[in-house]
Amino acid sequence: MCVLFVAWHQSPEFPLIVAANRDEFHTRPTAPLQWWEDEPDVAAGRDLLAGGTWLGVTRGGRFAAVTNVRDPQASEGRRSRGLLVRDALLDGQDVAQALDRLAGDSDPYAPFNLLAGDGAGMYYLNNLEQRMPQPLPPDVYALSNARLNTPWPKVIRGRRAFVEKVAAGADQEALLAMLHDPVPAPDAELPDTGVGVEFERLLSPGVIRGEQYGTRCSTVVRMAADGSGDMVERRFDAHSQPLGTTRLAFRQSAPVTGTTYD
Repeated sequence: MCVLFVAWHQSPEFPLIVAANRDEFHTRPTAPLQWWEDEPDVAAGRDLLAGGTWLGVTRGGRFAAVTNVRDPQASEGRRSRGLLVRDALLDGQDVAQALDRLAGDSDPYAPFNLLAGDGAGMYYLNNLEQRMPQPLPPDVYALSNARLNTPWPKVIRGRRAFVEKVAAGADQEALLAMLHDPVPAPDAELPDTGVGVEFERLLSPGVIRGEQYGTRCSTVVRMAADGSGDMVERRFDAHSQPLGTTRLAFRQSAPVTGTTYD
């Protein structure tokens, strides 16, 4: 996942609102958003190559998501970063303790950012210079493939639009449309992450369109204080055309609905 926005206690109806794009190679096998058969308390898409996920929730009201840190010099890592999200969601301890445990075993992973929270708190962890979970106060946060709130053009532009949509009621379709921003950044504003200016241009919009690599899906999560809420995932092909949409509504005891449109 390459851009993610979180409103933490900024809405009276939904203390947690998340809008995110997952960017990945189009050939990587992926299952759409669903309640997992082997872990029925988890709702998420799934990476079928390594078994993890990029973003998910639980019936108990827990949320977790990961992004990679763009560093062409970094090693690939011995474990998939999607397993961090899976483990954060399934850990029986509270979120802070779960992330403490993951922080102590973060060396097998390539550079990552991990966000995880529940009704009691929201935390940020990376395995670079900051190796302890950082509690986040109520605010709006933006994350791409650098540290939290690093002001890349897509982060600045997207955060501004996200704040507006949250203030207007956090409509699902409005948030999905906000994520589908195709405007590239001017060359003068591009970050230099070591991948070359042409690739920086490709990666600079909110939604990435590429034959081999691009935005595979957009996801919106809205969670109430009691852990109930809803989630929508819209999937795209290499030309950024919709492939299908899945909507889930949930409460702590059981899913309310689960509908996929393909």
